[in-house]
Amino acid sequence: MQTTNRITQLFSIKYPIIQGGMVWCSGWELTAAVSNAGGLGLIGSGSMSPDILRDHIRKTRKATDKPFGVNVPLLYTHTDDNMRVIIEEKVPIVFTSAGSPARWTKILHDHGIIVAHVVSNLAFAKKCEEAGVDAVVAEGVEAGGHNGREENTTMVLIPLLRKNIKLPLIAAGGIATGRAMLAAMCLGAEGVQVGSRFAASKESSAHPNFKQKIVETPDGGTRLALRSISPVRIIRNNYSHLLEQAENQCLPTEKLLEIKGRGKSKLGMFEGNIEEGELEIGQVAALIDHIKPVHEIIHDFIEEYNLALKELKYL
Repeated sequence: MQTTNRITQLFSIKYPIIQGGMVWCSGWELTAAVSNAGGLGLIGSGSMSPDILRDHIRKTRKATDKPFGVNVPLLYTHTDDNMRVIIEEKVPIVFTSAGSPARWTKILHDHGIIVAHVVSNLAFAKKCEEAGVDAVVAEGVEAGGHNGREENTTMVLIPLLRKNIKLPLIAAGGIATGRAMLAAMCLGAEGVQVGSRFAASKESSAHPNFKQKIVETPDGGTRLALRSISPVRIIRNNYSHLLEQAENQCLPTEKLLEIKGRGKSKLGMFEGNIEEGELEIGQVAALIDHIKPVHEIIHDFIEEYNLALKELKYL
């Protein structure tokens, strides 16, 4: 594949493959492994206190001499403290999400940090341009975890943004193979962000029970829950059924939040309670049938991408 484009140049990486900064899955081992294999690894700071984040940054730096970054969901109360750690530790790249790109972009730029922001619609993509971010991640509703209320699919979102913004564009949501990567590039993306496939890697910090559950998840095995509060795609289990029943009964927000409770994602993804915990994963889990080391995953991506591209030439 042609490995030089605006995304590879921006992040100084070999392949335009970015690993999603997933809570409870994206620790230093996964981050370093992806960067060492030619992609861009991201530490998932959403589930980390400032001290834990600092430790993961330092361990990543010891494990790789390649570029890496930190994903920062802006909705958490400890965001400011985590940003302070990122600046102090001179992390070169930050991906922000779940908030306004204007809040931190200039501050991070003033410290020489490259900024990308995750969006789910065109309006927020335009706000990214106004804020001066360096790249946009366009995430379709197929993705695991928290999603946009518009429920735009990746297939629609990428060409819509490519038509209307000039920033380097990264596709996310439903991408776990080289063929999906090629499809995203054909739609106008210049790179892909991959979450679910890396969640089910050997280096992922997710609990082995969760990894195995990803492999076992069939077609239709996920659902978009809590649409009225904050849409999140999760694996169907006892916990998801409780949420579904509550939503079907049109319970008020406070009751839904009571059922949702606290610490459910940690319980499921990190502690391995696969029935009572929240298991955030994308629809593409149905395509994942093995837990593999990162270097094999990236090798498979590139090999399949090249094969699919070669096949297209003969159509």
